[in-house]
Amino acid sequence: MSPTVPPALDRPHFIGIGGAGMSGIAKILAQRGAQVAGSDARDSETAEALRALGVTVHLGHDAAHLAPDATAVVVSSAIRTENPELAAARERGIPVVHRSDALAALMAGTRPIAVAGTHGKTTTTSMLAVALTALGLEPSYAIGGDLDAPGSNAQHGAGEVFVAEADESDRSFHTYSPEVAVILNVELDHHANYASLEEIYDSFETFVGKIRPGGTLVISADQPGAVELASRVRDIGSLNIVTVGESETADLQIVRINPRGLTSEVTVVLDGRMLTFTVSVPGRHYAHNAVAALAAGIALGVPARNLAAALAKYTGVKRRLQLKGEAAGVQVIDSYAHHPTEMAADLAAIRAAADGGRVLVVFQPHLFSRTRELGAEMGGALALADASVVLDIYPAREDPVPGVTSELVVDAARAAGADVAAEPDMSAVPDAVAGMAKPGDLVLTMGAGDVTDLGPLILARLARLGS
Repeated sequence: MSPTVPPALDRPHFIGIGGAGMSGIAKILAQRGAQVAGSDARDSETAEALRALGVTVHLGHDAAHLAPDATAVVVSSAIRTENPELAAARERGIPVVHRSDALAALMAGTRPIAVAGTHGKTTTTSMLAVALTALGLEPSYAIGGDLDAPGSNAQHGAGEVFVAEADESDRSFHTYSPEVAVILNVELDHHANYASLEEIYDSFETFVGKIRPGGTLVISADQPGAVELASRVRDIGSLNIVTVGESETADLQIVRINPRGLTSEVTVVLDGRMLTFTVSVPGRHYAHNAVAALAAGIALGVPARNLAAALAKYTGVKRRLQLKGEAAGVQVIDSYAHHPTEMAADLAAIRAAADGGRVLVVFQPHLFSRTRELGAEMGGALALADASVVLDIYPAREDPVPGVTSELVVDAARAAGADVAAEPDMSAVPDAVAGMAKPGDLVLTMGAGDVTDLGPLILARLARLGS
């Protein structure tokens, strides 16, 4: 596939260019030869990685940052209408392009795999990107997280396959027309955009309807929401449906998952034969993600045994049970989990790998709308830890909601019998956690906000105590 840049994106300006989704698209465009510019609220390692590719990154948002010859302004759903750069683009008649439309344009002329689901998208997309790259297929990919270094969330490859994370949160995944779609699970989330689970089903049905004629849907045979969705789309003509999971009804059945510390050995039945391979991250949910990735690659014609061996090359993605370090005999691990199902899955995986040590959690609820609807379930998940510290809600794109605070999570956790404390002052957390932790314990910083920044600080405080 020769590098191409859609004319409208020849000189794009990205508002919020440092974000996971936006920076990936900007990177691919820059690698294809576009003159890319953008702005972000603060400097970051991601911004530096983009600058290394020749991208102009402004700090702060100002109409003056918008170049006179910009051919388009790229935005995500998080950009507010009053943003000065967005307002200037509209005044000057510069086309405003949603992030998903820009990504769809980059996928033109390729064989796209789009990975969707309430949980596990980033991990599964990353597994595919790493495995296909290891096999020499040179895929392009766009992921919602960094693999091993800032800026590694995306790549323009010379091959014909394009692997992309498909975000359902704002219905933007309706823009894509994949050859292979993966749906890992379907649950109610993103309460600011969906009023009910029925709306979620409708949205995923629309996504399935975008699969190219003769294409393949890989979907879980275990998760109830995915099973329900599969039953709703079975009558779509020319669609191949491949179910994966531990259910006896699965087309690609998982028959064994053997935990081995921070890895797993997974065995599946494929065409009547057993196939065993290693997943280099802990937890049943990651084993399921790997099998979904395996099924997607097979649907594109990649030999199963080659792909299974290549999946072992995947060693994780930033913020997905990422080991940040060890000090004073205590390991600190970072988790992006922010939905109760994700929290419970990551805690179960870490519990299995704890080898008798305690599991201590620093949790930061993400979004007021999510905490309002799921705060009780978040608290219930924290009962799986030995002790937890709960921070104030990370607002992201939302304004505060009266009466919605992290106390909703704390109260629910205590009602479930959890040892939990509220801590509104992030600067006090490293000392608090270091005072709790003992050699052999595992500490998780958990949430989709800036709780991730606490890991190195906790490690530094542990190191001082241990010296």
